[in-house]
Amino acid sequence: MKGERALRDNQDEPERRLHALLVRAQQGDADAYHRFLAELAVFVRGFLRRRMTRLPDDVEDLVQEILLAVHNQRHTYDPDQPVTAWLHAIARYKLIDLLRRRARTDVLTDSLDDVDEVLLAADEVPAGTRRDLLKLLDGLPDKQRLPIVHVKLEGLSVAETARITGLSESAVKVGIHRGLKALAALIRSQS
Repeated sequence: MKGERALRDNQDEPERRLHALLVRAQQGDADAYHRFLAELAVFVRGFLRRRMTRLPDDVEDLVQEILLAVHNQRHTYDPDQPVTAWLHAIARYKLIDLLRRRARTDVLTDSLDDVDEVLLAADEVPAGTRRDLLKLLDGLPDKQRLPIVHVKLEGLSVAETARITGLSESAVKVGIHRGLKALAALIRSQS
């Protein structure tokens, strides 16, 4: 019981500290605002590093984008709400924006080797580019293609994909399973 409370207090400490600094900043304390941004950068960097293991070079750029978004939206923060939830939402949306941009610009340069072991294990897939995969994915219905793109290629969670696509979480999981199965069958038939 005592250990649980200590753990909870440690987890609540960043919330209390960031909240106090942002509230003081909203009241015009420039020093508190600078300290808030410095601590926020550490918080955001850790959040992104855990989620962007495949894109480590983009972490710092995204940290700066998030800090800028927080700066521009700081007037929207309601001091009666948890600051970390507000910050998490901003960071998550910026991360999703980055993944969408990367999907448009980099999707043609990655190899098929990065896709999914289930797909690769289904049959021997010749080395190629993601352009080949996109051609295959184009043949799938949206309910299968979109979950595969978001979860397997962009690294989003099932819950995030459900929110983006408007599908239920179980529909996202079913779409991935059926889509990968259809892709494997298509690859086998073309070999």
